[in-house]
Amino acid sequence: MNTNEHLTLLNKIITQIRLYPNLNNERFYRDIAALCCALRIGKAEMLGYENEASFHFGVYETISFYKCSHFSETNFISKRINTVDEKIALYNVHSLNDDQIWTDEELEYIDTLISLLSFFSGKQRLTQLTHKLTFYDSELNMYNLRHFMKCAKNICRADKIALYSAVRFNLRRFSVVNQHIGRENGTMVMKKFIALIEELLDDENETVCRIGGDNFITLIKSHKVQKVLDILHGTGVYYDENKKERIFICATVGVYIIQNTESVILPTDIMDRVSLAFHLAKNASNVDVAYFDDALLARNKRNNDISAQFPKALEEREFLVYYQPKVAINGRYVAGAEALCRWLHNGKLVSPAEFIPVLEQGRDICKLDFYMLDAVCKDIRRWLDSGKNVVRISVNLSRRHLSDMDLLEHIVDIVDRNNVPHEYIEIELTETTTDVEFKDLKRTISGLQKTGISTSVDDFGVGYSSLNLIKEIPWNVLKLDRSLLPAENEENPIQKSVMFKYIVAMAQEMGLECIAEGVETKEQVQLLADNNCNLAQGFYFDRPLPVEEFETRLEKDYIYDK
Repeated sequence: MNTNEHLTLLNKIITQIRLYPNLNNERFYRDIAALCCALRIGKAEMLGYENEASFHFGVYETISFYKCSHFSETNFISKRINTVDEKIALYNVHSLNDDQIWTDEELEYIDTLISLLSFFSGKQRLTQLTHKLTFYDSELNMYNLRHFMKCAKNICRADKIALYSAVRFNLRRFSVVNQHIGRENGTMVMKKFIALIEELLDDENETVCRIGGDNFITLIKSHKVQKVLDILHGTGVYYDENKKERIFICATVGVYIIQNTESVILPTDIMDRVSLAFHLAKNASNVDVAYFDDALLARNKRNNDISAQFPKALEEREFLVYYQPKVAINGRYVAGAEALCRWLHNGKLVSPAEFIPVLEQGRDICKLDFYMLDAVCKDIRRWLDSGKNVVRISVNLSRRHLSDMDLLEHIVDIVDRNNVPHEYIEIELTETTTDVEFKDLKRTISGLQKTGISTSVDDFGVGYSSLNLIKEIPWNVLKLDRSLLPAENEENPIQKSVMFKYIVAMAQEMGLECIAEGVETKEQVQLLADNNCNLAQGFYFDRPLPVEEFETRLEKDYIYDK
């Protein structure tokens, strides 16, 4: 074959290389074979090594570009190329027989062929790497959110989306799992748990994808949803097969069962709706699984409206302070109060249950808390200036504040700006659920103690670390959750009475002031009296009151009926 024919075949590969989609393309191998035949090549291959160590020990993967029925095992050209990602590619081009000698011109074409093969292989590696970086989570070697959206798009295009459901879930308290068994074992457990769901997948568009951390989303045929939920409700996963040691893994779940609707369903709709259901389950205290429906969509619209209206409502001071008295059991006088927020919007009071959870999803709750503290301080200053009897007022702060390194300075600045003595302010914070929050809480409470501002732990008795909370942090006040008080028609009131008795005794031994919240019956008041818990807050004495009405309770001669 003459030079022009060699050149024509080579140019054909060069000009069409962009049209070869991958190494499995038949046209690519046909064109390479034609050039190899023209250049009297018996075999052309590439040996791929992961690194220098694998090259040294001869550990490689082979890609064969061309191979005829007979070729020389000993007469070949070898060229090593180091890739940019530190891998090694060894290209071997064998002659047709042991005695064959290539011309200088053929050797130049062979060298050009090797360069082309290297370029094409590199292009393929880059394409695969790009695909992996785009659609895979590198830590768990599983698909990511982009892959979920791609699969959802494919199903929507095929008009088969009504057959599927989306399930978004979070592995509950997985940080505790990592602390208990170590991060390496934790990652292994996570992989095993996800593998249980992947075993249910038998459709090319069904997938489990990692969103990030311990958050995942799956797209699955609707008839399999219950099987997925059975796993997510709780499953024991072995982390040490030899010792038969396993750990219980469960999840918080949002489900969107996709059905035929009049409107077109898009991948973004699927993600938005399953996320709505997931966040409902995540923010609810007693819900592990939540489903998307029209009511949830309406609630989301309402939540968006609240978020949009909040800045203007705050600016126009639509948020009002209501005070719920804290009553001394011995003497029945007002010994303190808790400041509670009410929203007067368009002439109507909006329930805190409607707007507080919405604001707590972001930093808006922090703005409202500081607004409330400032309003309380203004009331206290006015009472002091007018000669009224003044009691200590407690103000709630969301756990969202704990990430603020300057929280202590912000609190003190508001109090001092209003010229309020520190002894009239009490800051209420709820129990925390993570070690990070616990450390932030301890730092904040210790700092407030040094300034003379009292602190109280709200809802004590409902968290997971109650005893550690009062052992490690220097609180002033323990607010006992209403769940510790026996209610009317309770099946086992004695058990709660005993718990209440010893919690109060323990707190008092530690020098903590105790107050019971949610006091609603005469029997509960008597229980407080019997156990020397001298402060009560609840409807038995008073509901939260507008400031004008509360001021009447501050009169020195005001006493509640016994």
